[in-house]
Amino acid sequence: MRQVAIIGSGPAGYTAAIYNARANLEPVLFTGEQAGGQLTTTTDVENFPGFPEGIMGPELMTRMEQQATRFGTTVKMGCTVTSIEKGDDGAFTVTWDDLYQGSQESERFQAVIIATGASARYLGLPGEKDFLDGSGGKTGLTACATCDGAFYRDVPVCVVGGGDTAAEEATFLTKFASTVYLIHRRDELRASKVMADRVLAQEKVQPIWNSEITEYITDDNGKMRAVGLRNRETGETSELEIKGVFMAIGHTPNTGFLKGTGVVTDDSGYIEVEGGCRTSVPGLFAAGDVRDHTYRQAVTAAGMGCMAAIEAERYIEGGE
Repeated sequence: MRQVAIIGSGPAGYTAAIYNARANLEPVLFTGEQAGGQLTTTTDVENFPGFPEGIMGPELMTRMEQQATRFGTTVKMGCTVTSIEKGDDGAFTVTWDDLYQGSQESERFQAVIIATGASARYLGLPGEKDFLDGSGGKTGLTACATCDGAFYRDVPVCVVGGGDTAAEEATFLTKFASTVYLIHRRDELRASKVMADRVLAQEKVQPIWNSEITEYITDDNGKMRAVGLRNRETGETSELEIKGVFMAIGHTPNTGFLKGTGVVTDDSGYIEVEGGCRTSVPGLFAAGDVRDHTYRQAVTAAGMGCMAAIEAERYIEGGE
């Protein structure tokens, strides 16, 4: 039996691995299909402490991996956990698919840290994947205003969505952009009245009602130049000149593989925790965006990874 399994390879997972490895727990980390998590789809990261000049997202995750393996973490690349089952003896059988070997394997662990993150929802339009494969916010498509808003100073941008998140993102972007177009499928926001009133009172915010994006239009360098719009009531189409599209139509926590484990989630699928990082199942811990629908930042995910690792170590030592 191994001691700790860490599922997920974003800042939460790798930070947990660093702490558990330094505690001589010899953790095994499963990267999933996208090693490095969401940060591998962005370019400059300027708000992670310790990098005054900024750092590329993929490089930051590579450094975290190197630090984790330096202390003895076993990283299983391309391995996606499909199920977790707790036995009568309290140990967890973790089963995973190895994408490279084309096989399914399983192993038993004393404790498991779930750090599988959450996936931002996008529109699924043609060419969208090109923006998301390691290109990030600077090329014009992102799901994080806090991460990428500063790259769009004095240029027009748009936010897609109508809930509280869209209202918050649009309000935040007024600090940088020249104009913030708020594109929504309906004729009023779904956001709470306070948030809706606040964003619509912003001089820089221009709502575009009953509309949806039909295409991304790029310049000769492959960067965002405009979006195609269609009015859902009239069917009229048009182009909107912008430099950045901020998606705010929600996130989906990656918790589908936990069905049947007894782990309690909220209505949106985010893992609920007790105290620090303890889930409803003793020995299972959660860190990062898989349990956080509020902050969703690399530094907060890393902090939770540290917490989960320490709690897992204490659980293994004392069973609590």
